[in-house]
Amino acid sequence: MRFLFNLGVLLALIVAIVVWALVPWYVIVALVVLFAGWLVLSRRGKQAASVTSVGVSTLKQRLGSSSVVIVGIAGVVGVLVALLAMGEGYSETLRKTGSDDTVMVLRGGSATEVSSVLSRDSILVIEQAAGIARDGQGKPITSGEIVVAANLPVKGGAPDDEGSVQLRGAGDGAWALRPNLKIIAGRKFQPGMRELVVGQGAQRQFAGLEPGRDVKLGAQTWKVVGVFASGDAMDSEVWGDADVIAEAYRRGSSRTSVVAKLTDAKAFDTFKAALAGDPRLQVDVDTTLNYFSKQSEGMSKVMRVMGITVGTIMAIGAIFGALNTMFAAVAARAREIATLRAIGFRGVPVVVAVMLETMLLALIGGLIGGVLAWLIFNGWTASTLATGTTGQLAFTFKVTPSLLWEGLKWALAIGFVGGLFPALRAARLPVTTALREL
Repeated sequence: MRFLFNLGVLLALIVAIVVWALVPWYVIVALVVLFAGWLVLSRRGKQAASVTSVGVSTLKQRLGSSSVVIVGIAGVVGVLVALLAMGEGYSETLRKTGSDDTVMVLRGGSATEVSSVLSRDSILVIEQAAGIARDGQGKPITSGEIVVAANLPVKGGAPDDEGSVQLRGAGDGAWALRPNLKIIAGRKFQPGMRELVVGQGAQRQFAGLEPGRDVKLGAQTWKVVGVFASGDAMDSEVWGDADVIAEAYRRGSSRTSVVAKLTDAKAFDTFKAALAGDPRLQVDVDTTLNYFSKQSEGMSKVMRVMGITVGTIMAIGAIFGALNTMFAAVAARAREIATLRAIGFRGVPVVVAVMLETMLLALIGGLIGGVLAWLIFNGWTASTLATGTTGQLAFTFKVTPSLLWEGLKWALAIGFVGGLFPALRAARLPVTTALREL
């Protein structure tokens, strides 16, 4: 019979945790208000509040064991929030890249710029499509671009320790297409010259990218003439003239993508339909904002799964710590609990009191863990590893209020699980047995 009871409690606990994970914040606030009303207005609620106050007043006497719960949960929340902040920072960097009124055209079926190839003839057709904005001279605001992966020495590494950087060959309209991109040191590259401007993120990651320095890309030497800042994924790139880079990497007149400015965001459907209806083209079209947002989805999921997996493993350890602490606390207060039961206190107030005490410790631990994660990791600069098709992407950890709230929910869930079984034991302990203990 006891086995069936424990099994039922376990199943109910699993359901409760799933619901807790999915419930929005305003529902939780409403539940807290209702619970506070029950504590204040009902007879059993007042009993639970009275027992809780007695238990909380003895925490100083159990500071060592209580600290085990607080530190364990703080560690879980801190690590969880830090790992999730890494994914959030990566996603935000890519989500900020591009806009709704600029488009990127790739060869049909290409997942990324690096895997795309557009011929010169295709580029000329794309540049004349309906919906593209034009400058004061009537020229379409477009940029035929080439993206390749290049190797550069990593800053702070061994002399032969190299990383992959994304090298972008840009056309005449590249600067007008990205008004957020500003030169912060030096100048822009000159067309037809082996000159480079580097993003501030790339400059932090790789050695020798200061203006005036020469760097070797492949078999050729290039001069760094400027540094730019954009606040998005472009910060991790190195730019040069598209014709020069295409020649250096033997790409001829082809390009990997065409980036174009639309007359406005509403012109996207017109532009896409014009390209889809041209039999000379087999291309995919998307807004630059949507393109870069899609690039973040896979990596963000991996980072989130990694964070939740590590957090779950640590949470299991914290739950056992809470169980041990609260079982010991219940055993130490067995006679006190039995006395309360003997003078008329029901089992529900006792259960609620033990649960509230555990969740208070969990709340303190969650707050400490969240604050530490914010102080240490918010704004922390990191970069992804290079792959065969893309270079390293520099980004900053982003500890948002939603992540702190998620960490706090985890802390309270751990406290709930860690306090439930000791609370049930306290409520079910026979009064006569408890009075004989100690």
